[in-house]
Amino acid sequence: MFLTITTTGTAERPATDLGFLLHKHPDKAQRFSTSYGTAHVLYPEATAERCTAALLLEVDPVALVRRGRGKGRGGAPDSALAQYVNDRPYAASSLLAVALSAVFSSALRGQCKARPELPERALPLRIEVPALPARGGAALVERLFAPLGWAVTAEPVALDEEFPRWGDSRYVRLVLEGELRLADALRHLYVLLPVLDDAKHYWVAPDEVDKLLRSGEGWLERHPEQRLITNRYLARRWSLTRSALERLELARLAEADDTEAEEIDNAVDNALGEPAAEPLEEDDGEEGSEQRPVPLVVRRREAILDALRGAGAARVLDLGCGQGQLLGALLKEARFTEIVGVDVSMRALNEAARRLRLDRPGPDRPGMDTGSAERQSSARLKLTQGALTYTDSRLAGYDAAVLSEVIEHVDPPRLPALEQAVFGAARPKAVVVTTPNVEYNVRWETLPAGRMRHGDHRFEWTREEFRAWAQQVAERHGYAVEFRPVGPEDPEVGPPTQLALFRLAAEGGDDGTDSRSGDRTAITTKEAAA
Repeated sequence: MFLTITTTGTAERPATDLGFLLHKHPDKAQRFSTSYGTAHVLYPEATAERCTAALLLEVDPVALVRRGRGKGRGGAPDSALAQYVNDRPYAASSLLAVALSAVFSSALRGQCKARPELPERALPLRIEVPALPARGGAALVERLFAPLGWAVTAEPVALDEEFPRWGDSRYVRLVLEGELRLADALRHLYVLLPVLDDAKHYWVAPDEVDKLLRSGEGWLERHPEQRLITNRYLARRWSLTRSALERLELARLAEADDTEAEEIDNAVDNALGEPAAEPLEEDDGEEGSEQRPVPLVVRRREAILDALRGAGAARVLDLGCGQGQLLGALLKEARFTEIVGVDVSMRALNEAARRLRLDRPGPDRPGMDTGSAERQSSARLKLTQGALTYTDSRLAGYDAAVLSEVIEHVDPPRLPALEQAVFGAARPKAVVVTTPNVEYNVRWETLPAGRMRHGDHRFEWTREEFRAWAQQVAERHGYAVEFRPVGPEDPEVGPPTQLALFRLAAEGGDDGTDSRSGDRTAITTKEAAA
């Protein structure tokens, strides 16, 4: 098994700097023991103008069989002889990828103590692999390496040159040329060699996800063949592939939003974004009967459903759906025929799927086909990961969208982007927005003065501030807006939650409830402009 890395240079930047990067001196031939044989590093040429480093891996077939214990290709063949007579010692595979990681570990990490400036320098590189298994052929090799900046030559190797009619084998001679950092080049090889071979010589455990994401950082999250690469690298283990794809999407969204992935993944469940001691509203009942407290979160959900019913919505978006409390309420009403939950946190979406039992049939109960009911719910509901500050064509054309306790989790400079994504691009016929009324905070004895209701809140608005924002949004995008109180309304500070219902002007929406006076009022774009 053989691989060469070649670079060129000048007197000012000699090609022999490759030795510093690889931490292997060009004047020495070195050998390293591996679990399956011996790796040799040598330099066939080493001048200021041109330097080539070669990695030769000698595989011990007996060690491969004994250590593999039947795992992967070469370890579980159809006959005993095939355990010892196979292509593993000659064709690039996961064996070579592991040797790369072991022998050139510092270069893979982009570290060079002797010359710390070198790892960040892009070099003119030429990498050759004489025999590379390619399940998918030369076309797949091109699709995998070309998006990474490589000029790719993948020459199919004939089964037998003396019998051309037999056609080509599954092997190619690979040549990659490009100007890249050496660390990036090695990471590409470390991931894609076993992907092309579509097999691994060892059991793929959950820690392989971390290895993949570490080596794929900076390129895999944007690669057009991301799903194929992930699936093959993780030996087609679906649970691991799903985990990796979720984390890759999280990394992509974090990069697009210029924030940390952990910050996005720790996104709060917006439906529960109130203090532990929410105000309770007493239900009216018969005299002497026990009165049941009604949490604000329930009142908020009822107010949203009432607004959606009044708007005649059937196809609804829950933007920032969190763990799915509102989604569950929407599923209980047949009038909502298509429901889409969107959240930036994959963890929240997974929890929503679990709570709503979308991934498994429920236990049957006497007189009730629970499994059938859940299948119907799954058909009406779709969960999607997405950032609400970016336009998404998948969200266009719906009857209504809900932003329940969402806007206060967005940094104020990002609010115009959210506004454009929802009101400008998705443009549903109706939009329901709820947010805390900061004036009501003084009614919470357990909430310290000046503190917001949730640690993730970027702001909390007064009724006047919320109305001003909503009126400006309505004016800019051709909506009428009305305001309604949610929860017990205090005569001095108003309700704990404020709700705005936006409707496209052409769709009507000429009445509503003002959160301060309780009168039925509506604010159209013309009135707002006046």
